[in-house]
Amino acid sequence: MTFPDNFLWGGAIAANQYEGAWLEDGKQPNVTDVLVGIMSREPGIKWNNATGKYEMCLDESKVYLSHEAVDGYHRYKEDFKLMKGMGFNSFRTSIAWGRIFPYGDEDVPNEKGLAFYEEMFSYMKELGMEPVITLSHYETPLHLLTEYGGWSNPKLITFWENYVKAVFNRFKGIVKIYLTFNEVNALFRMPFVAGGVLTIDNPKDVSDPVGSTTLQDQWDAYHNFLVANAKTVQLAHEIDPECKVGCMLTCSGVATYPYDCNPVNVLGAMEVQRQNIFYFGDPFCLGIVPTYLKKRWKKDGVTVTFTDEELALIKEHTVDFFSFSYYRSTAYDETDEVFADTGGMIGKDNPFLKDAAPKPWGWPVDPDGLRYTLNVLYDRYHLPLLIVENGIGLDENLNEAGTIEDDFRIHYIEEHIKNVGLAIEDGVDCRGYLYWGPIDVVSAGTGEMKKRYGFVYVDRFNDGHGTLERAKKKSYDRYKEIIEANGNI
Repeated sequence: MTFPDNFLWGGAIAANQYEGAWLEDGKQPNVTDVLVGIMSREPGIKWNNATGKYEMCLDESKVYLSHEAVDGYHRYKEDFKLMKGMGFNSFRTSIAWGRIFPYGDEDVPNEKGLAFYEEMFSYMKELGMEPVITLSHYETPLHLLTEYGGWSNPKLITFWENYVKAVFNRFKGIVKIYLTFNEVNALFRMPFVAGGVLTIDNPKDVSDPVGSTTLQDQWDAYHNFLVANAKTVQLAHEIDPECKVGCMLTCSGVATYPYDCNPVNVLGAMEVQRQNIFYFGDPFCLGIVPTYLKKRWKKDGVTVTFTDEELALIKEHTVDFFSFSYYRSTAYDETDEVFADTGGMIGKDNPFLKDAAPKPWGWPVDPDGLRYTLNVLYDRYHLPLLIVENGIGLDENLNEAGTIEDDFRIHYIEEHIKNVGLAIEDGVDCRGYLYWGPIDVVSAGTGEMKKRYGFVYVDRFNDGHGTLERAKKKSYDRYKEIIEANGNI
């Protein structure tokens, strides 16, 4: 198998899980700052009857690890040198919207935020790593939810345009690869975080962020995301014709297999793909709002209307490439419920998968599912593909020698990269593999440090203590070897 000579090898993180400094240099809270893990059912906000608004109200008994994270805001140069030591030629991170526009609705950006990212991205380039920058990675400014209801409000499109214009103009010539909304197709299972939505005209109990929005709110957000995505592509190409803009979807659900050859299960697996991936992928990549959504809208009792002008905008300004996350597969059987977490869809256990991650998470390991996903996406969209998240979280601690023998992670990576190579042989135009996440960061799903993905260990723990010192794991050297061999292992 032969990987292209210009294949992007690297890793991926997110500002809200890595940077910390959550209120430093003018930044204000975003949606993830009030949660202990994005699957949390207890957001740190409450309704204030006196003001008639929601306000931040953190639980003092909880540890919000993301507020300090792994202190990447102050240590990124040290970390990027470690990444370059593995041979990275690219690196993905996100811009915390609230560093640029702290409340989201200002007219003038925060210069300290722009300067920070300009220095960070320039340093990546200095080290020979191409910046791959996510414009929104679960980081909608909290004020936009509590004041406007978030993305269900069309005003968010204007605020977003103001933000991306500032970014594109400031980083022109530095950043050539942008992703729009991280895993935005998780909108309906995580509306507070992935959708940035909160009902404010008829406030509800927000002990559960899913219950704090209506289906109409969520579909209004869907409408506004589609318009905002198209405008982002349009603005990027106008401001910097050399830059490329891609969507980013969670695509583990593509590898939803029918449990058996029962036609009901085959159709059910198809429906899971449609309702969890293609309803965003089709408008982003093909410029069409899928007709199969009409049935869903009728079932949900909602009204979703696009103007002719919006449909033309969506059709004309599709993305340049498709980026995605893949962690595991699942099987669909009509007798079992299918649900999801941050790793993807969860249905019936697949009896043909004998490999699983160690407990406590125990994810099924399916490298063939990555090859399958690459083929399905390329056959459908015929766009360059970029894997921007694939990795395994393990419960790890340093041994007496001061390192970690993470052989299972090495196994996971080797098998998945082999299948990327096989997909390329199949004819898939895959442009890169960015492992999630090459340095230990705060877990998005659980909000803890215990679930570690990195090639680099960070001394920090769930109760918040730790020195934040970095140490290489065994997988660090193995990933370096894989990159040196350009994936031909």
